[in-house]
Amino acid sequence: MDAIIGFLNTVFWGYVLIYGLLLVGLYFTIRLGAPQILHFAEMFRVILGSRSSNRADGISPFQALTISLASRVGTGNLAGVAVALYLGGAGAIFWMWMVALVGMATAYAESTLAQLYKVRGPEGMYRGGPAFYIARGLKAPWLGGVFSVCLIISFGLVFNAVQANSIADAMEGAFGLPKIGTGIVVAAVAGVVIFGGVRKIASVAELVVPFMAVIYLALALLVVVMNIEAVPGILALIVKSAFGLQEAAGGVAGGVAAAMLNGVKRGLFSNEAGMGSAPNIAACATPDPHHPSSQGFVQALGVFIDTLLICTATAIMILLSGVMEPGSGVTGAQLTQLALEAHIGAAGSWFIAIAILFFAFTSIIGNYSYAENAMIFLGFGGKPGFMALRVVALAMVVWGAYQSVATVFNAADASMGLMATINLIAIVALSGTVAKLTRDYFAQRKDGREPTFDAADYPELKDEIDADIWYRREG
Repeated sequence: MDAIIGFLNTVFWGYVLIYGLLLVGLYFTIRLGAPQILHFAEMFRVILGSRSSNRADGISPFQALTISLASRVGTGNLAGVAVALYLGGAGAIFWMWMVALVGMATAYAESTLAQLYKVRGPEGMYRGGPAFYIARGLKAPWLGGVFSVCLIISFGLVFNAVQANSIADAMEGAFGLPKIGTGIVVAAVAGVVIFGGVRKIASVAELVVPFMAVIYLALALLVVVMNIEAVPGILALIVKSAFGLQEAAGGVAGGVAAAMLNGVKRGLFSNEAGMGSAPNIAACATPDPHHPSSQGFVQALGVFIDTLLICTATAIMILLSGVMEPGSGVTGAQLTQLALEAHIGAAGSWFIAIAILFFAFTSIIGNYSYAENAMIFLGFGGKPGFMALRVVALAMVVWGAYQSVATVFNAADASMGLMATINLIAIVALSGTVAKLTRDYFAQRKDGREPTFDAADYPELKDEIDADIWYRREG
């Protein structure tokens, strides 16, 4: 099994996804007219004032953003960035920026489609995601089923064990707490949230995620101010190292190739653009304006916050600290802790431990919310199905806290690789619909109107979308 899993990961992550995700991001950037750049302000326009939802059938756009950030912003933003720097040098950060820039267009496309093809799930709440637009838009329900199974395995179960493992390691290292005890406590608190369903997850995420992001970015800003004279040199180092114009600081042999490979891979892991994960919660939102594209912009903003803000904050703090040593073996969260200790003393280690706790915990509840949609698609969306998913997910949290999860994590990588490959094929196949939606959205903006989706303007989608959702506006 290890050999098979290793081969699949080599194929997916060494070839298909590293290049596929970049090419698909470039494709949507060009085809849609670079909306993530030319219409950057639209991402903030659609999120401002959207904290509350008046409708009983969906969560607010702000809540959808915070849940997707809960999943995106995890240990990858702390440990993953450190690994990228250690293996690829400072130039890896430049390639993280590039993959996020094009990934914003991919995130826009997949979440726009998720909104368009959403349905009413249990208790009348909106549900959807890649499995739904694969089944309805591509007429391939069997492929949607494969996607859903992969999503449940990777995001619903295994990745939560990995996040719990990170929390347990951090708590043991910083405060000497036993791993099994940490796992039980985390599972108990997570259980209180996820047994409340998506609405409970949304209410927790919209409070916790902004708080943790603002505190972390504020500390990074403090570090920048403390070392302001060195910042221009660090930024120049990042750009020069990306193109081999300067030896990679801290990176192993490999130069530009190592910088690009590690930057792209860690960037993709962190922001999840194109993976098909965030669209599952994007579909649950009641968009404002009432048009699928508005939720696409919300999720594009999520990629910007995750990588261009939070990952960059971690990278700058590490590079400014001067603690990274080639070949030292000190990488991951340990490297991030050492860097912050160099800036603010012993409190730095405690701060990173607490940050990992918040980042990883919110990832657990965010990941679980995605798996619920997959269960609904597979026909197990009732109370017994959700109960079984919740119990197994929490058991994985406890198990992951004290077990080595390397082999299982590799299996989840393979599962996520297949899931992402299916999603990329689907969104490219449906790109004509995304382009039409985008033109429609900005044509209405240009006319001075608030964009509103009218299903009657899309007769080709008559048998594919839930017209009831889009023909009438509720609330």
